[in-house]
Amino acid sequence: MSVTSLLRCTIRLERKHVAAAHLAHRRALSGADAVNALRPFYFAVHPDFFGQYPRERTRVFHEQEVNENSLKRLNGFLDGLQRPGGGSPRPMRLTFYVRETKDGGDDVQPDLLASGTAPSPSLPLVMFPPTSLNGSAGFRCVSVTLHSGDVGSAVTSVLRSCGLPAGHAAGSKVGEVTPKRPPPFNRPVKWDKTYYTFTGFRDPEEELQRARRAEPGLISWLRTNEPAATKKLGASLPRRDELSRLKKELCHKFHLSDIRWQRSWGASHRCAQLQSLSRLSQQNPEALVHLQGHTVVFADQSGMNASGHVMLGTVDVHHQWTKLPGYRSLQQQAGWLEERISLLLGGARVVHAERLRPVQSIAEHYGALSAFHQSLMARRLRLHPRSLQGLSMLLENDRCSPSLHETGHFIIPTSADPPELQRFLQSHAPEARQRTQRQNQLQVEEQAVRGRCRLSLSLRSLSRESSLSCSQVILCCRRLLEQRPPPPMQDLHLHVSRLYSVMQDGDLCVPWDWKS
Repeated sequence: MSVTSLLRCTIRLERKHVAAAHLAHRRALSGADAVNALRPFYFAVHPDFFGQYPRERTRVFHEQEVNENSLKRLNGFLDGLQRPGGGSPRPMRLTFYVRETKDGGDDVQPDLLASGTAPSPSLPLVMFPPTSLNGSAGFRCVSVTLHSGDVGSAVTSVLRSCGLPAGHAAGSKVGEVTPKRPPPFNRPVKWDKTYYTFTGFRDPEEELQRARRAEPGLISWLRTNEPAATKKLGASLPRRDELSRLKKELCHKFHLSDIRWQRSWGASHRCAQLQSLSRLSQQNPEALVHLQGHTVVFADQSGMNASGHVMLGTVDVHHQWTKLPGYRSLQQQAGWLEERISLLLGGARVVHAERLRPVQSIAEHYGALSAFHQSLMARRLRLHPRSLQGLSMLLENDRCSPSLHETGHFIIPTSADPPELQRFLQSHAPEARQRTQRQNQLQVEEQAVRGRCRLSLSLRSLSRESSLSCSQVILCCRRLLEQRPPPPMQDLHLHVSRLYSVMQDGDLCVPWDWKS
């Protein structure tokens, strides 16, 4: 073989090698590139952007909550794909509400989407809203199924499921070295005022503040809305009785601990779900034997959550409920890991506070427990077996450092360094005990003041929103007892929330910080 032929073969082989390496490199999407590619998706579903519609904030509250929980789970899934040696996360299905406008215009500026640099997560996001902002807000429900694989395929699946262009994910310049930045989930939105000055469009932030200043007082709002609430309550009484009957019947038939709902659906919606479950039990009673002894939760997806409750997806075909796999073995293994972790961490218990975190499946919870247990076993901690007894902790996949919640729970990342975790637990244990004791006292005080308030105002029921703290509910009830509004609240269902609303079944929602 001549020298020229040898050189040609060598060059040809080098080109093939470079092309293959370049292709493999482009397939591996980095964290910063994933954030950059998902920019149009964040603008379409981020809960903070729903504040553009202050007049419709009652209607969009459910969509905000669903998107917030789904974004946290998506963040944990992407982190699991990028974590070296962490294994492939289990497939999951997420639900998002994508914002749309009346004229079908996009709410995102093209120059923002085409930008190749992700905004800094430490700075507030400054946006120039387009003209379609003043249109009527609409929301399209989208289900996204994520499978184990690489980050690029997950990003592409999210974008295509929401009807967004996925070319930016495929064409991202991953060859450039960029610092790793977390997705812009928790950044405040700051609207640039000069845009509204020069265009004459309304500033949604100012509209929201104006709406809050113009918020009516409690007594005047009750006088205006009491007739409508009373009429709706009277019409809903047959549905409420039917709901109570069906719930007792199904609990007795399947020996259920309880039946709950993840969302604040009305009595008609809940009755329809229980009737579907009742018909299914009559058609195929043996297929629902896996429900026995559990708490059933009608939720966004089917499965079992971290607390061991069986979830029946309301968006699923009802016959899918009979095809749920058995979770008892996985539940037992998760319980064993929780006990082992508690022994290694001085007796602190792993708990599941659904009020503080999105719903987590038992498979996701088991994966987090297994990864955390392996990390602890690799580097044993020197903690007294009962030094942290009586305390509790939450495991998080998407946190970088441990923290202490105001309720006394330790919030621990599964990737925490064991020696640093030991120092944090030992230094914050006294404060955690004080906060836990204070929280227990507040819970007892809340139950007492809610009971007094319900009797004093002659209410049928007095409930509260789960996202509120005990201190907020106690303050609201004390003010109601002190000022004692006139009879419009008598024989009604009162719900302490964050805004005024009359529900479809006649429940009165009042903000906890209502004005006199």
